[in-house]
Amino acid sequence: MRYIAAYLLLQTGGIASPSAADIKKLLDVAGIETDEERLSKLISELEGKDINELIAEGSSKLASVPAGGAGAASAAAPAAGGAAAAEEKKEEKVEEKEESDDDMGFGLFD
Repeated sequence: MRYIAAYLLLQTGGIASPSAADIKKLLDVAGIETDEERLSKLISELEGKDINELIAEGSSKLASVPAGGAGAASAAAPAAGGAAAAEEKKEEKVEEKEESDDDMGFGLFD
């Protein structure tokens, strides 16, 4: 992801087709180590392609992947009784957290 992010950042900055050296330089400035093999693979995969078309193609592929929303909704219906107990436990944890802030001996605006 770091290489793709750097590629897109450089492209947004005005370099139409960033090279491996451009990406490496940007990552070095940010203090991120570069894996030459992965970087060269990315550059070879993107060579001669329009990044906007690739993003659009990837988005359409992701749209066809089921997100699990329907299965989760049907599984949640029988567990509704357990949801109330879980909600109570959450409230207890929040209260404990608020109380633990008092033990620090100072407040945010003291």
